[in-house]
Amino acid sequence: MQAACTRTVDVAIPLPHLLMFDLEPPPSPSPLATMVPSQDDLKRVAAHRAVELVESGMVIGLGTGSTAAHALDRIGDLIRSGALRDVVGIPTSEWAAARAAAAGIPVSDLNAHPVVDLSIDGADEVDPALNLVKGRGGSLLREKMVEGTSRRFVVIVDDSKLVPRLAASGLAVPVEIIPFGWALTLRRLQSLFDGVPGFNLKLRTASIDAKATTFDEKGSDSEPFVTDNKNYIADLFFENGIHGDLRVISDAILRITGVVEHGLFLGLASSVVVAQKDGVVVVVVKDKAATSNGI
Repeated sequence: MQAACTRTVDVAIPLPHLLMFDLEPPPSPSPLATMVPSQDDLKRVAAHRAVELVESGMVIGLGTGSTAAHALDRIGDLIRSGALRDVVGIPTSEWAAARAAAAGIPVSDLNAHPVVDLSIDGADEVDPALNLVKGRGGSLLREKMVEGTSRRFVVIVDDSKLVPRLAASGLAVPVEIIPFGWALTLRRLQSLFDGVPGFNLKLRTASIDAKATTFDEKGSDSEPFVTDNKNYIADLFFENGIHGDLRVISDAILRITGVVEHGLFLGLASSVVVAQKDGVVVVVVKDKAATSNGI
C-alpha cells in the first residue's frame, strides 16, 4: 500500500528524534489514512521526496540498497513520462547499474562525469550531526567516491535509522580490505580498538548479514563476502556506539595498510529526508543556508 503521508516539515536543526514538534493536528483521518505504513512504505515516501530535487540535464549519483531502489524506480518513471530529460546516472554498485538499466536510466561513470550534481542514497545510521554509517550492503567504496564528489548528497531514511551516535544500533561498521593478508589486517584493526569495551570484529562471509559475532582469524566454513571491487569486508562492532573524535578514528583506520575504505561517512550529507511512522516527512539540513526548497 502507499504510505499515508500528508505533511512535510523542513528543518535546519538537530535530528527529529531528539526534538518535539508543535504541529497543528490534521483533520480527522479516513480509515485508510490511519493504517500504519510499513517500513518499505516509509522508504518509498522518503525516496520520492528526494527525487523532487532531480532536474532535467542533471548528473545523478544512484545509490544502492532497498531505499535507493525506490528513488531509481521513481526517476525511471519520470524519464518515461517525459518529465525528466537528459539525465545521466552514476551507479554506486553493479546492483545500482542493473537497477538503473531496468528503470530506463542512462548510466555513465566518474571518468566521464567527475562532478555529480546530486546523489540520492540510503544510510544504515544517521547521527545528530548528519554523519552516517553506510555500506552494510558492501558498496561503501563506490558510494563514498560518487557521493563525495557530489554538489549535494541527499540521504533518504525511515526513522529507524536515527541514532544518538554512530554504531549505536549494534550493527556493523564495514571496512573494505584487500584479500591479501586479510587476517593480518583484522589483527591490526583489533589492536587499534584494544581496550574499547564491547568491541569485536569479524570477516564478513557470503552467508551472513553483518550481525555481530566474535573475532575469528580463521574465518568460517563459508566463503568470504566479495565486493564489486573484488575486496573483502571486515565488520566492526561497538557495543555502545563509537565514542571519541570520529575524524581521528576515521584517519586511524585508513592508515592501516590493507584497508581500502570504511563506512563512516563524515560531513558528506547535505540533508537527510526522514519518513516517520506518523506519516510526517522531516527534511533535516546542515544549516540555514540550505536551498529554498529545504533540501
